[in-house]
Amino acid sequence: QVQLVESGGGSVQAGGSLRLSCAASSYVYGSPFMGWFRQAPGKEREGVASIGGDGRAEYADSVKGRFTISKDDAKNTLYLQMDSLNPKDTAMYYCAASRTCSGQAIMFGARRFSCWGQGTQVTVSS
Repeated sequence: QVQLVESGGGSVQAGGSLRLSCAASSYVYGSPFMGWFRQAPGKEREGVASIGGDGRAEYADSVKGRFTISKDDAKNTLYLQMDSLNPKDTAMYYCAASRTCSGQAIMFGARRFSCWGQGTQVTVSS
């Protein structure tokens, strides 16, 4: 069963922090890669961070040094710790997995993601 459920979004002032969580079904959590994407109004969905089964992480240049992706294998849960947030980080954030699913396929680095959650909104005010 394909299930990805995000939580932890909200409104925060610039400079603040949020921690996103994504609870995944066993099927998708077993994907070679898990990741976080975001989509701002009027813009395309873009990759933010990904993590492999070995824990190796990759980040978009725009979030390097501010965001940290991690996972808890015992809980089938993916996290995104976001620090030093700024208004440009305002977007709907989506959890994703690199399994073959019926959703839109988007590349991040060399990985293809097509399993998607419903998203959680992050709003950063100045």
